[in-house]
Amino acid sequence: MESTRQQKFAGVIQKELAQVFQREGTGFLPDTLVTITMVRVTPDLAIARVFLSFFNITNPTLALNTVTAHAGEIRYKLGMKIRHQVKTVPQLEFYLDDTSEYVQRMDKLFDKISKEPRQPDEE
Repeated sequence: MESTRQQKFAGVIQKELAQVFQREGTGFLPDTLVTITMVRVTPDLAIARVFLSFFNITNPTLALNTVTAHAGEIRYKLGMKIRHQVKTVPQLEFYLDDTSEYVQRMDKLFDKISKEPRQPDEE
């Protein structure tokens, strides 16, 4: 269970990282929309686990590797934005959020089930 402090800090990081990706993310991920779906922060606020979702891309794993390769640059830009609010800028760990893919698979399964002919109930 996250403390209120962790949740507030995660919200600040999520908001500021979203602006970083919106303004400067096209430099390393052109024509790709990056969404920060969730941020989890460790109790000591030293590590932020950032879950990303990518749109308009064929290989999300490659995009995640690209973001991870630029983690130092992204952390620096985040630090420039939140330097007056925090003592130390947390290390950033990026993860792929595949929730949308899971939802799409489940929708397809439910559609398939609903299209199958129903068998009469036996009494």
